[in-house]
Amino acid sequence: MEASLEKIADPTLAEMGKNLKEAMKMLEDGQRRIEQEKENKLLSEDIPGPLQGSGQDMVSILQLVQNLMHGDDDVEPQSTRIQNIGEQGHMALLGHSLGAYISTLDKERLRKLTTRILSDTTLWLCRIFRYENGCAYFHEEEREGLAKICRLAIHSRYEDFVVDGFNLLYNKKPVIYLSAAARPGLGQYLCNQLGLPFPCLCRVPCNTMFGSQHQMDVAFLEKLIKDDIERGRLPLLLVANAGTAAVGHTDKIGRLKELCEQYGIWLHVEGVNLATLALGYVSSSVLAATKCDSMTLTPGPWLGLPAVPAVTLYKHDDPALTLVAGLTSNKPADKLRALPLWLSLQYLGLDGIVEKIKHACQLSQRLQESLKKVNHIKILVEDELSSPVVVFRFCQELPNSDPVLKAVPVPSMAPSTFGRERHSCDALNRWLGEQLKQLVPASGLTVMDLEVEGMCVRFSPLMTAAVLGTQGEDVDQLVACIQSKLPVLTCTLQLREEFKQEVEGTAGLLYVDDPNWPGIGVVRYEHANDDKSSLKSDPEGEKIHSTLLKKLNELESDLTFKMGPEYKSMKSCIYVGMVSDNIDVSELVETIAVTAREIEENSRLLENMTEVVRKGIQEAQVQLQKANEERLLEEGVLRQIPVVGSVLNWFSPVQASQKGRTFNLTAGSLESTEHTYVYKVQGTGVTPPPTPSGIHTKQRLPGQKPFKRSLRGSDAVSETSSVSHIEDLEKVEDMSSGLEPSTPEAHRPEQPPGVPASQASQIEALRNRTQHPKDDHPQVEEPESLR
Repeated sequence: MEASLEKIADPTLAEMGKNLKEAMKMLEDGQRRIEQEKENKLLSEDIPGPLQGSGQDMVSILQLVQNLMHGDDDVEPQSTRIQNIGEQGHMALLGHSLGAYISTLDKERLRKLTTRILSDTTLWLCRIFRYENGCAYFHEEEREGLAKICRLAIHSRYEDFVVDGFNLLYNKKPVIYLSAAARPGLGQYLCNQLGLPFPCLCRVPCNTMFGSQHQMDVAFLEKLIKDDIERGRLPLLLVANAGTAAVGHTDKIGRLKELCEQYGIWLHVEGVNLATLALGYVSSSVLAATKCDSMTLTPGPWLGLPAVPAVTLYKHDDPALTLVAGLTSNKPADKLRALPLWLSLQYLGLDGIVEKIKHACQLSQRLQESLKKVNHIKILVEDELSSPVVVFRFCQELPNSDPVLKAVPVPSMAPSTFGRERHSCDALNRWLGEQLKQLVPASGLTVMDLEVEGMCVRFSPLMTAAVLGTQGEDVDQLVACIQSKLPVLTCTLQLREEFKQEVEGTAGLLYVDDPNWPGIGVVRYEHANDDKSSLKSDPEGEKIHSTLLKKLNELESDLTFKMGPEYKSMKSCIYVGMVSDNIDVSELVETIAVTAREIEENSRLLENMTEVVRKGIQEAQVQLQKANEERLLEEGVLRQIPVVGSVLNWFSPVQASQKGRTFNLTAGSLESTEHTYVYKVQGTGVTPPPTPSGIHTKQRLPGQKPFKRSLRGSDAVSETSSVSHIEDLEKVEDMSSGLEPSTPEAHRPEQPPGVPASQASQIEALRNRTQHPKDDHPQVEEPESLR
């Protein structure tokens, strides 16, 4: 690139391109250096200081920008990271720098240059997306173009709007029709920008009986239009979708266009499926969008171009009205908005643009074909041949339900049962989507909540593939991750009812129904002082559950345990995560109950011991005071006088034994220390009771983790198999000795012919062990065939 920059005659352009390259290299490569120096970074660097009077050089300023961009990577490493800004991205960024430089030209040259950039970009976009004889408006906010189109429609339908203004709207209120599947907040944005009240918006429902449930109901729309006309309102504009924001479904644009022409309504189309107009094959529903009055395109995410404006293409013959509506402008700065896109389109070329859009559509088709072969995965696709958006979800097998109707209520099911199943599936799909996003970040998945279907996962490569660099291998990895998570999902869903029954049948445990938890269930331990009627936090219960969580995590099982407040109160609970098919639910619940009970008993024991010690100290003080009084009575009053007492003690010493008290924590009683002083040995007292072992777990083989269902019958299986092997060896022994299997043991020869002596002795030892299971024979070794 440096050699090509040397050929540029304008030194300013050459220097600008060189500086941009160096700046982008510094910003993109600086993240590694920041990670190395992050530990030595001072906190004072993030505190803004006074503006330096001498100024700073470009390298220092870029270093500051770099620190601000990547300084918080330890908190959110994914959100602040620059990804896949290649040469086409550099061209888009160069357009912003060139825009500032071009604005310094003289007015005549600036006018010619901006007109050329605007006309070229408009012509290229109209030809690429099959919108003939259209005009273009470039804007930063995606919804801004639609707001300008609404202004144009108002000026077109209300001829004297410039003069009369609000009076015309008051006498004949305009109506803007939006689909129920439109992106959230669009109607409120339009009313705020146009100064219209919310009753000017009309929400058109989607199909309920026939067709896609995310398509606008055309028959109902026509009924709404007729009703508005009868009420003296003016149907102004209709916003249709060529790829809804949620699932990517396309409205029946051809039928809507006929309806709009009949009633004189402006038709505006937006959606991600408009990108497919650049391909050779386009579905008829999307192709009908080329006949609409206006459409909004977002080439930035489609082509992976950063800081590129959105484009609204429209058709109108009156330049005065477009100028009043704000769609055209005489300011050079407004025309220079198209400069980044002008540079990027030239760099990519027609083939590069088509290839990026085609690649994204192929990724969708690849995922769709792969998911068709995966069980328990339902795909919400409108057009299987050309849908660039794939929405899927994990579905459980409902009893007495048709596979097509798994996501809707079944008449034979009670509403509460269906609601519980719906919430369970939503929680599992939310967990599945988050897991897939972490495992395959290049897929660009989105987890969303649909009104009818519930929680779903969306794959829209047209909006993410060019930026994230998604390839076919990423789609294959995504499918493999889905298949690896399905056994956990199905098993968790199947074992939830068993877990609930086990918890409800265990004393001291309460099952908590939390519809937002994707795991096997939530359980709470009810201690002795638990107030069941209260919804406030319980400090004693929180302490027990905190210790319980620590002990459960120390088991190192395949399960995940978390502690948090209850769904409808502030009491602490234990949340049990996803499970596999070899989990013993009864052992799991038993372990939770026993461990929580022992924690509570240990806490009670500590509290009781504290009380006993306090009472023992008080009793010891009373006894020592009583012993002191008795000593005074024995020694007499004269011995208590300082001088006289010393003389008496010298002539007649008192043989007083040292009497103390010791507190036995095990027995909870006071004992005399006379035995200690006489025999110079401290007494052992009562033998303390055995300390609780904590968690009662079943015997497991080395390396095996807790709560494994297959381990429950392993001993029995091993013993049975050993006995069967011994019986087989006995049969071989009988056959080799020529005796019948029923021959008594006393008449059998000591060493059958054909059997080595060592093996015969081992067989005899194993036979004795089978007949006397309680006897232990460590010196006998099993033969190789029985190990």
